[in-house]
Amino acid sequence: MSSDDIAIRVSDLSKCYHIYEKPRDRLLQMLARGHKQYFREFWALKNISFEIRKGETVGIIGRNGSGKSTLLQMICGTLTPTNGSIQTNGRIAALLELGSGFNPEFTGRENVYMNAAILGLTKDEVDKRFDDIASFADIGQFIDQPVKKYSSGMMVRLAFSVQSQIDPDILIVDEALAVGDAKFQAKCFERLRQLKENGASILLVTHSSEQIVMHCSSAILLNNGVQIEVGEPRRVVNRYMDLLFGKEKKALEGIERIGESDKPSHSKDAAAYTLDHRNDVFSSRVGYNPHEYRWGDGAASILDFYLAADGEPYPSVVTSGQTILLVVSVRFHSDLLRPVLGITIKTKEGVTVYGVNSESLECNEFQVFGQKGSAVELEASFTCTLASGDYFVSLGIATRHGEEITPHDRRYDSIHIQVQPDSRFFGLVDLGLNLSAKPVLL
Repeated sequence: MSSDDIAIRVSDLSKCYHIYEKPRDRLLQMLARGHKQYFREFWALKNISFEIRKGETVGIIGRNGSGKSTLLQMICGTLTPTNGSIQTNGRIAALLELGSGFNPEFTGRENVYMNAAILGLTKDEVDKRFDDIASFADIGQFIDQPVKKYSSGMMVRLAFSVQSQIDPDILIVDEALAVGDAKFQAKCFERLRQLKENGASILLVTHSSEQIVMHCSSAILLNNGVQIEVGEPRRVVNRYMDLLFGKEKKALEGIERIGESDKPSHSKDAAAYTLDHRNDVFSSRVGYNPHEYRWGDGAASILDFYLAADGEPYPSVVTSGQTILLVVSVRFHSDLLRPVLGITIKTKEGVTVYGVNSESLECNEFQVFGQKGSAVELEASFTCTLASGDYFVSLGIATRHGEEITPHDRRYDSIHIQVQPDSRFFGLVDLGLNLSAKPVLL
């Protein structure tokens, strides 16, 4: 790959902070001249390496304190690395903190000119772009009011407008879009798309996994200052979910898998389905996605499933309007208090179309289960109103203790459903819209 195609190159980047327990330790460290250490080291980042090509949108995701903001500040040049190197190619515009670089005593108009000047634009250039900046921000007469009177939403509107309208080669956005309302976020992502088409590289930091999947061509996962994974957004987001719930992926023990010759047959009689409650035969069923993402602590297992559309078992395609029956077999390997089954349907891009669980549906019958060695069969049915396309069903068994959720068996994107085209509508779902007309007298 030519170096001219690289917008950002990060090589073995590390950042270490010196943490002093007492204020006097700083003075003692100066006097010690390296003979004694009065601080402890905190590595905010350690050995980070990646490349971002021109025109690429990369998402950075991770839990709070994982080093995301530190990384961005070093790329922007506001922090100096302890070790490693950073190479950037082109003008960088960054929205790192809400209202960063704004003088609260200045008006919005004055801050626009000041920020644009810092980014290298002349007054004449800002004059030509000011109307576009003000129009994008859409804060009306507040543009001539001191920034200290702005709400957080107005602040991010103006800040993003300035940074995105100067046509940067590299745009860095750190969680700022989470403040804006839905309409402004849509406008921002449309502007990001335009910048990407113009060849700009975009670094997007967000806790929204769907934004990463929808808008990024690749993703980087950080955890405790370490680069955990780099690559395809959906894979990185799934790994992030592991970390978010405090569980690294582990093999589910104590589950007996069956061989190919022992796989159960698929009955054509929809009423005569039989699920296996002892062996994990999930992967033997038609519609199983071999690229599912599975993890949990093994206290419960999702062993089998049955899927039918208007009575047809394991259909190759589904038609919008058909009734879908999904039956799931769960076995408990430990005593669990009030277990919860979750079901989520996503597009192939990873966008959640629908999600629900036994707790939100108040399925009290299921919550009484959870005894070690027992099994339960759960039945769900719904009308398929999805547009044509490929969809994936995710299943999960977990328990909740206050705010803490413990996953026992999560099978992400485990069942593939293909919905055939329907000429009556387009979009994601069929809302069943009725249209009527009547003549009027003129």
